Amino acid sequence: MKTLEKRTDIILESSIDTIDKLQKICQLLYDEIDYYNWVGFYFKNGDKDELKLGPYVGAATDHIIIPFGKGICGQVAVSNETFMVQDVNEQDNYLSCSIDTKSEIVVPIFKNGNNIGQIDIDSHKINPFTLDDRTFLENLCEKLGLLL
Repeated sequence: MKTLEKRTDIILESSIDTIDKLQKICQLLYDEIDYYNWVGFYFKNGDKDELKLGPYVGAATDHIIIPFGKGICGQVAVSNETFMVQDVNEQDNYLSCSIDTKSEIVVPIFKNGNNIGQIDIDSHKINPFTLDDRTFLENLCEKLGLLL
């Protein structure tokens, strides 16, 4: 993960615009971690209690807008805490984006103490996410909070 962290830092420090940085991060994570089968960002949609899809890499999704509280992403928007789900079939409040998705990790992004968005990663494997994934993604989101 250290090499990947250095590569994401290079993207964050580059002179390209923010949306392109987010897209490049999605692509990098998708390409480099074989069990990251969908990588994307959701952001608070203005003053509404909902999330709006931002840059992502992976299969198209119908979940362009997610109400707070719905699914894993909506729960993170309310709880303000990382949610790592090793088997989505064990979650009652799961929004299925793909029949292939078996697990998901969602990490909030804070700016000035406010939850402004999140990174969402789906995997086609059960139980793939480790403490290293969580730590790496939380560090990345902390840096994104300073950038956004």
